[in-house]
Amino acid sequence: MLGPETLSGETALLAALRCGDEDAFGALVDAYGAAMHRVALTFVRSSAVADEVVQEAWLGALRGLDRFEGRSTLKTWLLRIVANIARTHAVREARSTPFSSLELAREASEYEPALPVDRFQGPGGQHPQRWVSFPTPWSTDPDSALLSAETRKLIADTIARLPDGQRVVISLRDVEGWDSAEVCSVLELSETNQRVLLHRARAKVRAALEGYLTTEAP
Repeated sequence: MLGPETLSGETALLAALRCGDEDAFGALVDAYGAAMHRVALTFVRSSAVADEVVQEAWLGALRGLDRFEGRSTLKTWLLRIVANIARTHAVREARSTPFSSLELAREASEYEPALPVDRFQGPGGQHPQRWVSFPTPWSTDPDSALLSAETRKLIADTIARLPDGQRVVISLRDVEGWDSAEVCSVLELSETNQRVLLHRARAKVRAALEGYLTTEAP
């Protein structure tokens, strides 16, 4: 089967796909199928539902190939299709309201402190709005503590409990390793809103880790 590297860029790949080349489609599945499944799981709870999302996305992509204008990469276009279909499935699961770009932007614009306000001194403190106590450094903790299965579960559980926008953005940025431009394009978010959601999510994950590592420290 052809690999993506054997095709002379996306133009050749698209031409082959539009001609019904099965090898080209197989190369596309090999290249992006796993990523599409992971993105679907960012929105829905089960692997089985994620499989349904990906199947629908492939059908939608094949039907829409002629309308693809190349304004984004083929990968981004495919993942945006996955995200849109997964939003609909998430609603069917009664898990949440739809993940529209407007709703994610609204979540980002709502005021929410990144950390509990009691971590900072109030107006009557010696140094108002500064730390009551500085975050505990982790430099003395063994690397194994940060890599343990229990710690990874804590991170995953904390991410799972985040508000939708924060959970999706941190999952794509820090779990999947996307850059900000990819996240903004797929979720149709502004850079500012994406950055706000990511900062809030990271702050909550860090706070959970800080509490765990401080408690576990000898």
